[in-house]
Parts: sequence; structure tokens; C-alpha cells
Amino acid sequence: MKKVIVFLLFILTAGFSTQREDAFGLGEYFKFRIHYGIVNAGYATLELKDATRGGKKVHHAIGKGWTVGMSRFFFKVDDTYESYFDKTSCIPIQHVRKIDEGGYMRNQEAFFNQGANRVLVKDYKRNKEKTYVIPDNTLDVVSMFYYLRNHPSIDKMTVGQAITVDIFFDDEVIKFKLKYIGQEDISTKFGVIPTMIFRPLVQSGRVFKEEESLTVWISDDDNKIPVRIKASLAVGSIKADLESFKGLKHSFKVKAKP
Repeated sequence: MKKVIVFLLFILTAGFSTQREDAFGLGEYFKFRIHYGIVNAGYATLELKDATRGGKKVHHAIGKGWTVGMSRFFFKVDDTYESYFDKTSCIPIQHVRKIDEGGYMRNQEAFFNQGANRVLVKDYKRNKEKTYVIPDNTLDVVSMFYYLRNHPSIDKMTVGQAITVDIFFDDEVIKFKLKYIGQEDISTKFGVIPTMIFRPLVQSGRVFKEEESLTVWISDDDNKIPVRIKASLAVGSIKADLESFKGLKHSFKVKAKP
């Protein structure tokens, strides 16, 4: 269960090159409701602010997730993920991870030196630090969300086409692959929304039923925002639905109002 919330929060969109108008802007904010069947399991938020690092203006994204009600009683989650990343390339400069997932706790900062292909991870809970070798243009799990939304070829993908990016997560580099499934109009609290469907390929094991257990629906407009995520688990499935939003840079495409 530990990594499910992370995937639901941040493995949300897909694309390719970087020659398009930004899909997002400062002040953008999302809130998601996470539910297991009819049970309201928790919420997640993601917002984009401005910051300065090394005398340079950068984006500062803050993601939070937490369980509520009985879900919190059985599995407490209080997670905060932050990323400071370049406004043009979306390549990360600094990543913050403060989590409490059923007693599994981390308090870390990662400092990226992309020119040297290194990342320094400071573990404040264990009072130690370590430097890792990373490939060119390695992303963190938060900056990946914005990096992929900006890519123009997302609107030209064919069914079955997949992409791969490198992300640094949990002290290792992960080859993260996304496959385009097709299009679908889905009913939401906001109305009927045209979406593009993707399947992140994840490692099967104790949590996920198989490699393709995650399905992601993103808005088929210029925002490319997550609308729904479904994860098939060893027992049942967990969903995250867009609950509210503000500060979108582009018009939100809705085919029919509720």
C-alpha cells in the first residue's frame, strides 16, 4: 500500500518533446478524492507556486496526500512531496519527501546536479547522506507530472505507443514507461469530459495485480490534467477522482454539463 498513493498522485500524464506552450501556470491547484469502492479513503492535493533557487526563479510544486475516516484508522497516510524545477525544461533541482505511511517514515531532500549526473540525498531521519549516479535529465516523481504534460506529441500518439522516462525515487533510478490506450468520454461531477487513457507499466508484486494494473484518464484539452486514476490491487481496486481545481491556464473542456 505504501507506493499506491504515490502512483495515484503523480503518475498521471504522458507525452514527448518540449516545443509547446506550457500546459500549466502558477497558481494551478488540484484536489483529488481517493476511494476504495464506496469508502472515502483520503484526499490528495497538488499546487504550483513560485520560488528562487541559486538566484534563479523556478517552479515549486507541492503535493500532499492523507487518509481519512476508517481508512486512517487502518492505514494512516500523511505525505508531502515537493519539487523545485526549471521553468523551461521542468528538470528538477531539489526534491523534498516527508512521509508517514502506516509507520513507514521518510524525511529526505534530494539535490540534483544534472550537469554532473549526480543526486545528493540527505536523510534527516537517519542523519546520513549519499550521492547517486543518475542519467541525463532524470526527473523526480513530482516534476515528471509537469514535464510530461508539456509535450506536444501527446496529441499524436497511436494506440499501443509507449514512452519511457527516468525518475529518481526511493533512492534508485526507475525506468518509467507509459502506454497510450485510446480515448473515452467519462462522466464526472463536472460533466462528461473527453479524455485520453494511459497505462503506466508498474512492477507486479504484493500491491498490484499485474504489470498493467494502473489506468489513468487525462483531459483531452490543452491542460492535460488527470481526471481519474484506477489501480487494481491484490484485493479490489482503488480510484482517485478529480474533486476540485482552480488556476488552469487553458479552458477546461466539458462536453455536457451534469
